[in-house]
Formats: sequence, structure tokens, C-alpha cells
Amino acid sequence: MYGSTGAGVRASVAVAGVALLLAGCFGGDGGDGGKDRASGSDPTRQPRGTGPFWVNPEGNAAAQVAAYEKAGKDEDAELIRRIAEQPTGEWISQENPEQEARGFTEAAEKADRDAVLVLYNIPHRDCGQYSGGGAADGEAYRAWIDAVAKGIGDRPATVVLEPDAVLHVVDGCTPGEFHEERYDLLKSTIGTLGALRNTKVYLDAGNAGWSEADKIAEPLKWAGVEKADGFAVNVSNFYTTEDSVEYGRRLSSKIGDKPFVIDTSRNGNGPWTEGNKDEQWCNPPGRALGETPTTKTADPLVDAYLWVKRPGESDGECKGGPKAGQWWPEYALDLAEASD
Repeated sequence: MYGSTGAGVRASVAVAGVALLLAGCFGGDGGDGGKDRASGSDPTRQPRGTGPFWVNPEGNAAAQVAAYEKAGKDEDAELIRRIAEQPTGEWISQENPEQEARGFTEAAEKADRDAVLVLYNIPHRDCGQYSGGGAADGEAYRAWIDAVAKGIGDRPATVVLEPDAVLHVVDGCTPGEFHEERYDLLKSTIGTLGALRNTKVYLDAGNAGWSEADKIAEPLKWAGVEKADGFAVNVSNFYTTEDSVEYGRRLSSKIGDKPFVIDTSRNGNGPWTEGNKDEQWCNPPGRALGETPTTKTADPLVDAYLWVKRPGESDGECKGGPKAGQWWPEYALDLAEASD
């Protein structure tokens, strides 16, 4: 359900953008959202204290800003700039894990920022739904993780690990014969990434719509959460920050008071409660951008608000949307406009 299938398509774009960054074509954290490509103005350089996370100046939103400016659609460009100026998660593709992880983290380090990476390639991913797929088997997954780790090296990175992987074991969506392997893969991945000098790992732990925190607490332990830096909630979902904090705190109390991060990318108006209940998460209308990414949160247990899901990328082929992970400018405009 998380829409990472566009990651492979973005791989060459990401590498090209990183090359530009390392060549010095962009300064600071790229916080102008690619504005300089269209107007020739210098990119904004903000002090690190305003936010530790890296903005990719070659992201889909930045490209859309440039396209709208070129077409004279200045109002639309300003709306999309609300997305382009913010750091978002970089979903590492199945095809080029080492190259992408190295490129993103090198660019972030050069800008004195931390890269936010999302790893979403567990075998039997998403139970065959819109974002189904993942590594062919456990051996392929371990090799992929090793490549990601090699690409990150000693550079700073914040990693959100495998959205829905534990939740789909607990809710029965993932067949029972894959449960033991999945726990082993997650546990070994936390060990591999946790051994890196400047990498923080947050294991996905569902969202506030999962009201029974008791049922996921022990599975998170089986997956190695106690060795992780914490866990992540609300990834690619729409539950309010207030509800996400409440859910996270309740869950944290059951797993050693671990801290957590919240995906606030699209939760400004909370969840959509109409239509088919099973697809209320998929491209719901009337949603809005949430709190911008920061480590200055309202609760000491919340390490950061992150935009893990990239606002404007489709959840899947529902409600008129393109394939999962593909950029959808109309939806991006709606999110930004609703944030007024």
C-alpha cells in the first residue's frame, strides 16, 4: 500500500541529481525546492539548526515547480513549492541499492544534513496489493541490505525500515509460512544497519488505526525493535499527529520506552472516513500536508516528524490515481492547497 514502485524509475534521476549536488551546482540543503533551475536565483542555505534533514533538489516536486514556472503557472508553482522545499524520504530501489544509498548520503553529508532513507523490499511485500513485490527471497533481501549498508557507510542517515512488514504478520495478511523468516530478516537488518557509525534505524510499527497496541508489541520485539533506535508510526497514512503520539506512547510503554518518529507528510486533515473502508488510505480526497519535518517535536518520546511518504506520489490505482509511487501533480496541488 505504500507506493514505492516508482523508486526504480527515479533511480537514474536521483543519481543525476546527486552528481549535480556533488559538483557544487546546488548549495546548502537545496531548500529552495529547485527554484534556481527556473529563475537562476541562488539556492537557500539554512543553518542546520532549522532542520537536520536533507532536501533533494531533484525530486519530483522540484521538477514540477520548474515545469509550472516555465508554463507561467506561478500560483501552482508556489503551491508545489510547499512540498519541494521540505525533506522527504528517499525510497531505495530494488535495482540500485548501493548506488542510491551512497548518492543520497553523500549529497546530504555535503550539505551538512542527514539523509532520510526508506527500505521497502521485504519478500512478499504488501500481501500482493498495490505495492506488492519485494525481494525474491531471504537471501536476495540480505544481499540487498548489505548493498544499502555499503552505500551508506559512515555517513549520517535516518532509516525507516519496512513499512507494514510487522503489521501484516500480526493482522494475518502475510501467510504464516513466511512469518519466521520475516522476523529473522528484520532482526538481522537492524543489526547490520545498527552497526553503521551514524545510522539511526526506526522499525515500522503501524498506525493509530491499529488500536490494539498489545498485539503488535511482542512481534516488534521478535523483529528486533529493542536493538533499533526506535520505531515509526503513520507511514504513508493520514492519522493526526495527536492520535499518532497517543498510539506511539502506548506502544512505547510496552517495548522498553523506545522513542519513535511520525510520518506527518499528509496528515494535516486527519484520515478520510468515507467510501470503502478497506481503501480509505488510498489517495483519499481532501487531505492536507502535515507538520514539516523537524526534530523539535511536542513530545520527548517523539524523535522527529518526518515526511516518509513523498506528498504527491500515488498510493495506487484507485480514485483516478496512477500506479503506486508515480507522481500525481493534481493530487499534490490538492494537498498543498488544503494546507492553507
